[in-house]
Amino acid sequence: MKNRLLLVVLASALAVSALPAGAGEPIKIGALYNLTGDMAPIDGPALKGVRLKAKLINQAGGLQGRMLEVVSVDTKTDLQDAAAGARDLLSQGVAAAVGYGDTDYVLAAAPAFQERGLPFVTSGATLPDLPRRVGNCLFMAAFGDDDQAAAIAAFSYNRLKARNAIIWTDRSMDFAKALAKFFRQAFSQAGGNITQEEFFSSTKDFPGLVAKFRAARLPVDLIFIAAGPEAAAVAVKGIRKAGITLPIAGGDSFDSDVLVSVPGIRLAQGLYFATHSFRGETRPEVRLFVEAYRKEYGHPPENAFAALGFDAMGMIAAAIRRSKSTSPASLCPALSQTMGYNGVTGKISYTRSSGVPAKPVAIIGVQQGLFKPLWSWPPKEGKNEP
Repeated sequence: MKNRLLLVVLASALAVSALPAGAGEPIKIGALYNLTGDMAPIDGPALKGVRLKAKLINQAGGLQGRMLEVVSVDTKTDLQDAAAGARDLLSQGVAAAVGYGDTDYVLAAAPAFQERGLPFVTSGATLPDLPRRVGNCLFMAAFGDDDQAAAIAAFSYNRLKARNAIIWTDRSMDFAKALAKFFRQAFSQAGGNITQEEFFSSTKDFPGLVAKFRAARLPVDLIFIAAGPEAAAVAVKGIRKAGITLPIAGGDSFDSDVLVSVPGIRLAQGLYFATHSFRGETRPEVRLFVEAYRKEYGHPPENAFAALGFDAMGMIAAAIRRSKSTSPASLCPALSQTMGYNGVTGKISYTRSSGVPAKPVAIIGVQQGLFKPLWSWPPKEGKNEP
């Protein structure tokens, strides 16, 4: 009996010694999001998507026999908190990180991961040169602002027949300034004219902008707003309450329920925006995601940022599977080799330039408070008319 017990003990010891270092311990993935403040409507759903993907992976057996552990930090829509949150996660030994739907917060947090050679996948930031500004370990799950601006400009010119547009831009956001720049370029190239461009610093500026617009009596067919979700919603409310019925367009920051809840259903009319492929799609990846999200949280995904968080977590997991490692030397190269990842928001491949995927862009219209898919812009055929 003693000999048999000894053999069992020895066999167990040999089995443990054969496992790679850290086997059995959870793989920690950091998640930096603004769960309070102006960016919460975007970042909250994204974190839910991250957590859901990790849970589904764990239910399927994890990665290399190890479970995923999402370690999240609420950085409260504060840039200093973003930088501090990055240091906090690094001190906890995370293997990689996901985070943010806005460029400014990525720029505050991601360089700390780059210095350690750890991958940071931003689920929603869209500045096209983010990887160049941060380094080779920064990856985007979303398209670039140049693509979404080209998509909404093409739709505005060809479908809405807009020829003259004004632009309102939040000067405090890199995302907003980049989106406005790319829209100006794309709309002008299509044959349109920018008749006025205004900058604002807070929502308190909107009454003055509305008054200035009405007094100028400019020939305008479209108002384009480059801002975060809360500010965009307040702008829509002010414009519509002033009796201005022109179409209002924007980028993916419009993809939030606040676009309807702030102005109200009656005023949430004639709105159009570019966002990530998701709403109204019937691909298997989308159907399964929506079902799993509803089961987990009791309601359907709030917006495309939930799907982007899901995809960002999935891309990291796929890179770990390919590299069979969580070491920094393996993960960044593995992520850079992402090709044809079947995400909820479309196929993700890093073929155009390192860290920036070429993906389709969805155009959504809002009428009577309802979001309706209208067109899908293909990145390789961006000059096609909608």
